[in-house]
Amino acid sequence: MPPPRLFTLIVLAALARPVASADPGPIDMPAHTNDIFSLAFSPDGKLLASASKDRTAVLWDAETGETVRTLAHKSDVLRVAFAPDGKLLAAACKDGTVHLWDPADGRVVRTLKAHANWAAGVAWSPDGRWLATASADKTTAVWDAATGAERCRFRGHTAEVWGVAFHPGGKWVASAGKDKSVRLWDAETGAEVRVFTGHEHEAYTVAFNADGSLLASCSSDKTARLWDAATGKSVRRLSGHAGTVYTVAFAGPTLYSASGDKTAKAWDVATGDARRTLPAHRNEVLAVAVSPDGSRWASAGKDRTIRIGSTAATPAGAK
Repeated sequence: MPPPRLFTLIVLAALARPVASADPGPIDMPAHTNDIFSLAFSPDGKLLASASKDRTAVLWDAETGETVRTLAHKSDVLRVAFAPDGKLLAAACKDGTVHLWDPADGRVVRTLKAHANWAAGVAWSPDGRWLATASADKTTAVWDAATGAERCRFRGHTAEVWGVAFHPGGKWVASAGKDKSVRLWDAETGAEVRVFTGHEHEAYTVAFNADGSLLASCSSDKTARLWDAATGKSVRRLSGHAGTVYTVAFAGPTLYSASGDKTAKAWDVATGDARRTLPAHRNEVLAVAVSPDGSRWASAGKDRTIRIGSTAATPAGAK
């Protein structure tokens, strides 16, 4: 045992050493007065946008959870997406319109009368020049974001189209529909490139991984699927949710999914294993998003609450 004086110094040094604070856990934000359909982080990760059945899109401080700005619409807001430079927020609405907002001041820059039925999905091209939309009118379209002019329209789905995503290379657009199919289109000509079949019920959303080699989709058949984007072959079936899977989002080697079973999950893309289950909501989870740097996740749904947490703070296998 050290001498009394040395022992005292050791104890005092230990007491003086800063103690790492425990992670406070996810932030719960009572966010809207009705269902929350979509979430999107800004490119710099500072803002989180939400879309709701209460006819608003709301911008939040992604760090504190405080409201930054509320953007009012005339109909339900079904999907939101930030432009690659963060200078515009696209909001797809139930009345078939798509509004382009300036997040800095809440000004409507442009309104696209995009579809004859719900505008259910929206996605930006990697360079921010083009905007893809999906609709309950059974079509997907690409628009010039600067002028609002229609570039091309994709016709091939036999029922409502719920989700749309731009390939990271900008050459393809993927869509997911009520007809159970996922389709790939030429973004310039509108020609159908290939059809991905395998879901047993309607498909909701699609997402490409960072290099565009994989396409993810999800469905009311309670699964998410990974596809080889170049060949259309099924790579992996992700099974583990007990309800409809509404949304998928890539974050590096991880795929996040949101489900009607009141949970969101994180999957290992390489193995298809469920790496973790995020803290459960009180009702169906309709949306999940991950910050561009992969450090934070957000989930939301029918309990009208947005939950934001740290990806690092959620241990593998947590329930």
